Amino acid sequence: MAKVSKKTTRGRAAPKLAKVGRGELLTLIDYVRYAVSRFVEAKLAFAHGTTDPVAEAVFLVCEALHLHPDQFESFARARVTAAEGKTLLDLIHRRVTTRKPAAYLVNKIYMRGLPFYVDERVIVPRSFIGELLDSHFGGDGEPGSLIDDPTSVERVLDLCTGSGCLAILAAFHFPNATIDAVDVSKDALDVAARNVGDHGLDERITLYRGDLFAPLGDSKYDLILTNPPYVDAEGMAALPPECRAEPKLAFDGGTDGLDMVRRILRDASDHLTPAGGLLCEIGRGRELVDEAFPELPLLWLDTEESEGEVFWIAAADLG
Repeated sequence: MAKVSKKTTRGRAAPKLAKVGRGELLTLIDYVRYAVSRFVEAKLAFAHGTTDPVAEAVFLVCEALHLHPDQFESFARARVTAAEGKTLLDLIHRRVTTRKPAAYLVNKIYMRGLPFYVDERVIVPRSFIGELLDSHFGGDGEPGSLIDDPTSVERVLDLCTGSGCLAILAAFHFPNATIDAVDVSKDALDVAARNVGDHGLDERITLYRGDLFAPLGDSKYDLILTNPPYVDAEGMAALPPECRAEPKLAFDGGTDGLDMVRRILRDASDHLTPAGGLLCEIGRGRELVDEAFPELPLLWLDTEESEGEVFWIAAADLG
């Protein structure tokens, strides 16, 4: 039998994890501590639903044990069976050695507390738009509300839907709305269809395959949501291994990262109702967007973990 190389595809030796003796790790918190140490040691990147090694370790341990991450505190000092411990160690080892996003290893991600299925066919969702739906589209006369009455929204469009998470969050947030969701990737739409079905929204969300607005005809919407590819050429060259495991198509925004954003801003007005608006996430490209569109009164919105990475513009201001 041919000897299997232990080198990675880039020619570097894969990290090795020291063996754990029987009885050395007993409780959930023991395994979380061990995972955090290994993640930090391996210098993993965290940008896929968790932002630090502790949150990622808790997420992986809970998912492997069929617990919601919110339940960790209740079971932190509970003992782990031998079979469960083997599963946990294998999962931690795979996270370190493959550098795949944790969400791919367990086929799960949470957004705004809701679970969604993900795999390598889609980018791992980590949009700030879900939080903004709660903070700026709640109505009830709240300061800064961009849509006064969520129940008045009848049609929503989610461009570059990926796994369908934003379309699903929008369906729950706007109870009277029908949602159209578009992506150019058939693989992504297959994942989105699974999530739409899992959340019982087949009657309210319609998926379209195509290039941005192309498959929609002259349809108009009260709200357009989009988290398009926006990574520039320099950023693409510097992506960590975790991001390189995701579909390139979901990241690549062209030389300056604005290829898709320009097209969306150019055509959005043709697909908005007079009182509608566009909510677009562009990452850390605010300065470039402001320079490229000085005539547009873009309203930049902040979240708990971001500043000026999402803008809103009303249909009337798009011309």
